Formats: sequence, C-alpha cells, structure tokens
Amino acid sequence: MTTVASTRAPELVLPGSATALLEEYAPPTDRFLATPHRTLLGHGTIAELPHRSGPLSPRVRALLDARRSAGDPDPVVMGALPFDPGAAPALAVPQSVRWAPPLREDPLIALAVPAADTRWSVREVPEPEVYGAAVAAAVERMKAGEFDKVVLARTLELTARETPDLPAMLRRLARRDPAGYTFAVPSAPGRTLIGASPELLVSRCGSTLTANPLAGSAPRSADLAEDVRRAAALLESAKDLHEHAVVVDAVRAALAPFCRTIDVPVRPTLVRTAAMWHLSTTVTGELADPGRTTALDLASALHPTPAVCGTPTGLARQVIAESEPFDRGAYTGMVGWQNADGDGEWVVTIRCAEAEGRLLRLFAGAGVVAESSPEAETAETGAKFRTFLNAVGAAL
Repeated sequence: MTTVASTRAPELVLPGSATALLEEYAPPTDRFLATPHRTLLGHGTIAELPHRSGPLSPRVRALLDARRSAGDPDPVVMGALPFDPGAAPALAVPQSVRWAPPLREDPLIALAVPAADTRWSVREVPEPEVYGAAVAAAVERMKAGEFDKVVLARTLELTARETPDLPAMLRRLARRDPAGYTFAVPSAPGRTLIGASPELLVSRCGSTLTANPLAGSAPRSADLAEDVRRAAALLESAKDLHEHAVVVDAVRAALAPFCRTIDVPVRPTLVRTAAMWHLSTTVTGELADPGRTTALDLASALHPTPAVCGTPTGLARQVIAESEPFDRGAYTGMVGWQNADGDGEWVVTIRCAEAEGRLLRLFAGAGVVAESSPEAETAETGAKFRTFLNAVGAAL
C-alpha cells in the first residue's frame, strides 16, 4: 500500500526541511512545487490522468477518489495543464508526496548556488522586428474596435552542447525569488516544464478561495532611486491600470457564481520579483458550496484570464494563433496540486521554460492594448526573459 503524506503542516519544523526537498528534486519523473505556503516534492507516478474530452475537474475528482478507495489516506494530483484547454493534460498522482514549510521561511534558502557554466546558442522566435510588427498590427485592429486586448508572446530557443542541469537551474530560480511559485514538472513525454511564476491563479482552503491576478508591469532597475520611480509610475499609469482593471473584472465575474461573499479591493498594489514590478490585486471569497467546488473547478472557470489571453477571449485566441509562430504548450496554462478534499493551489505558468534534451525553450508575453507600442512591449518581454536567462547563465 502506498502512503501519501498529509497536506497538514508538520508539527516539528526543522531548518532546512524545505531546501532539502529542493535539493532532492530529480527529473524526469519528480514533481516539485514551492509556494508562499508550502513546498511539495512528488516522487514517481502511481496514476496518470488520461487525455479525454469533457470537463477536467470531475475526472480529477474521480481519479483522487479512486486512489483514496485504494488505500491512499490523502492522495494528491500534481502537474501542469496547457494553455489550450483541449490539449492533453500532464497531471498525475505521485507514488509519494513529501511536504515542508515554504522556502521563504527556510534560512538555508539564502545560501548561494554556483553560477551556471553552460554554453548556449540563442535563437529568437520570432525575431524582435517580427514580434513588434505583430504588436503594431494588433494595436491597429484594437483602434478599429475589433477587440480590447490580446497577450502576444515570443520565445527564446536555447541550445546547449550537453543536456542542461535542470536541478541546478531549479535551485537558482528558487533562490532568486523564494517567496514566489517555483516549479518543475513533466509536461509531455521527454519534456520538463520549469519556472518561477509570480502569479497565483487561484487557491482553495476549505471554504476560502484566493486569487491574485497580475496585469500591468514595469522592469526593475538596479538603481534604487530609479527602481522606486518605476514602481510609483506603474501605480499611476493609466494604460497599466486599465489593463489591470480588465483582468480583475474578469476574475470577479468568473468567481462570483461560486461565492457566498467575494472581496475585491478597489485599487491594486505592487508585487515585485527580481526582474519586474507588477500591479496586483488579491481577491478573496467564501464559497457557497465548498463540498461541490474544488480548486480545479475555480481554476477552470478562470482560465484563460485576460492577463494571459485577452478580451474577448475567443477573438484574442484567434489573434494569438495568427500571430505566434509556435505552440504555447504549457506556457500560460497552469501548474499546481489538489487533494481529494478539493483543496489546492493553481499557478499561472509564466516566467517558465520547457526543456527537451539539449533544447530549452523560454517564453515571455506582454499585454497589448490600444495604447501599446511595439517598442515597449518588445522591451517588456525582454525584461521578463531575464528571470530565466539569469538562472541558466545566458544573455539576450
């Protein structure tokens, strides 16, 4: 009989317990996720969610119920879901799951990790000029009234001479932003999704839900005075505040039907990562029927938000398909966990890459509205690439 650890925090917390899980991560079968509330490491696979048509959440619930009936006291599903809801999920119940407190509370997370020494060749897909032209074309269509917003992405294809060291890459990402959401999970046969996202899509704990949409960004500066100026300017930017409000309104509309009460702050605050400032709103709510509403039910109702797709959703998806010369895969999908009681955390998969052999494909996107400029959005994606480029020791 397989034993799966409880989701409850351990009574005795030892320094280094969270970083120990980080150090033990081993691809390609392990699944690692660190959030501001906990650190998880799943070993092996005891059951996978098959790819079928129809709603995803009931199938996940059935899989977890079956594992509980088979003797697992607290089974957990972990993994990633793609941007395209019709594409194959990468969700599984690990053979075992170990839990620890958050990385940010572990004093050992401050220890330095040796710099990456991998040599990379870099190819931009599409080239910045082509990406800028796509942004300009979208802006013209928005000014003509066709749609309100679209999120356009580009990629960097990094090729190494040898297979890159993914565990070392994950450790550098985690230490760069220990208060964020760091993950490494299998995303497809032979592929690993790895990243450090700043954005919680939604979590459920008992009857309480929390969502934290981010929209509107500015790059950080190494100069303290300039960094503060950029943060203050972002809080007053009409373009970014409008972009953020569109996302928050969509989150409220998607979650309200599940809630007895919902609280949405009037103005956003700021969230910072090592590379970016983001406008942030923390939405909380009390579920009307927590016995029937799981974390994945909520995540599925939200996905994709205007922060990763655009508005209206259908037309924004069409523009993305016409403008991006690649398949997003798990990028701007979600990664996370859920237990058999319906509690869980689902994170927006941004600031991420997909590793396959010697190839590492990085993704970054920018929200394009009628006031956008090709130069600004290209620069924003370049700034967002920095999170991963610093972790792998590459430069753009």
